[in-house]
Amino acid sequence: MPDEDGHPSLEEMSLPAVLSALADPLRYAVVSALLKEPEGTARTCASFNLPVSKSTITHHFKVLREAGLVGQVDRGNSRAATLRRAELDERFPGLLDLIRANH
Repeated sequence: MPDEDGHPSLEEMSLPAVLSALADPLRYAVVSALLKEPEGTARTCASFNLPVSKSTITHHFKVLREAGLVGQVDRGNSRAATLRRAELDERFPGLLDLIRANH
């Protein structure tokens, strides 16, 4: 069962959900951008400058969060996202390396 913020546990992360989330070019770009940051870097959703409305940005980050790709924390009137590197590397070894190599 996901935690109170909607983050799935390691065991709940499924490859189909992760691949579905990554199939969208904007979400893939977010994960790629987070991979270029130092581990643990938290970025606000707005900092990615996605060319879509605020509600669409919210949707994209919800999909990423529910798939287990990012963790999100509230920061006042915004949310910050971090890549769940350690969990992803444990659950899906090599996945982040593939993304890093292909962007």
